[in-house]
Amino acid sequence: MSTEHTSRIIGPLLHWLFPTISPLTILRVQFFIRKLAHVSEYAILAVLLYRAFVHTALKGQRALSAGLVLLLCAAYAATDEFHQTFVRSRTPSVRDVLLDIAGAILGLLVGVIFARRHSKEFRAITRRQFVDAQLRCSHDG
Repeated sequence: MSTEHTSRIIGPLLHWLFPTISPLTILRVQFFIRKLAHVSEYAILAVLLYRAFVHTALKGQRALSAGLVLLLCAAYAATDEFHQTFVRSRTPSVRDVLLDIAGAILGLLVGVIFARRHSKEFRAITRRQFVDAQLRCSHDG
């Protein structure tokens, strides 16, 4: 997903969609899409890691899971940018690591909010089912 590779796809697509688009606008859109990819990829990674930790190894320990996810995402982002120093068509950037971390934070926020809502709904449904079962037992008895 280097500039060289994304320009082969995004540029022609933008020309096809908007025939009068300027080269500068194409460069700006390509830049925005590449940076948005950083945020979205790490948001997805963070959500998946958080879900995995909360439901398995660190069952129920949300704060610890979130901290570990953020640490792992930051470490992975840093090692990925370090790896890019060895790839000719890629350029390592500290800003990209910061974008990746921002994406991970965004993913964690979404994951935590969803988990809280889901658990409240689950508890409410379970409570209703319990009350319904008690009512049925009292009517049957």
